[in-house]
Amino acid sequence: MAISLSVVLLLAIILVVMIRSGSIKGGPAVVAILFGFFLASSGMAPAIQRTLDSIASTINDINF
Repeated sequence: MAISLSVVLLLAIILVVMIRSGSIKGGPAVVAILFGFFLASSGMAPAIQRTLDSIASTINDINF
């Protein structure tokens, strides 16, 4: 849960920065948000979650 909340917060910050810098307009941002919302309730959601969990685990296992 903490990882997914962190990812949501990070993506929200990136989206706000992109809107404020003008690299993405409000309309496309709303479409992107709605796409993510509906994708989360689709049958692909578990596969996407497993992939993101795997990536987070791989990053966590990197020793600097």
